[in-house]
Amino acid sequence: MADWQFVVCNGCSGSGKGFVAELRLACPDVDVVETGCMSVCSDPVTVAAQGVGRASYVFSGIGADDLDDLKGFAAAYTAAPAGWIEDARPLGRLRFCLLTRIPALG
Repeated sequence: MADWQFVVCNGCSGSGKGFVAELRLACPDVDVVETGCMSVCSDPVTVAAQGVGRASYVFSGIGADDLDDLKGFAAAYTAAPAGWIEDARPLGRLRFCLLTRIPALG
């Protein structure tokens, strides 16, 4: 398993619940967990990537059409030192769904 996880918002009447199963199939080496509202209700589904000692990313407006880009993100994030992806162009549409990228603590 990867040393990081995807976190999927299941707020907004559970709009992310079905997506969780699809993401788990698309990225079997990454833990995918659900959480309550991530306060991006204007543009569900919200997906975050986080890990100890790694940058955190928050994407919104994510759907089944983005699964291939999330697989690409997972590979780039795993390979990037401290999770900091310098060039987002290979991430396809995800780079336009990025709400924030937060450097690792410490």
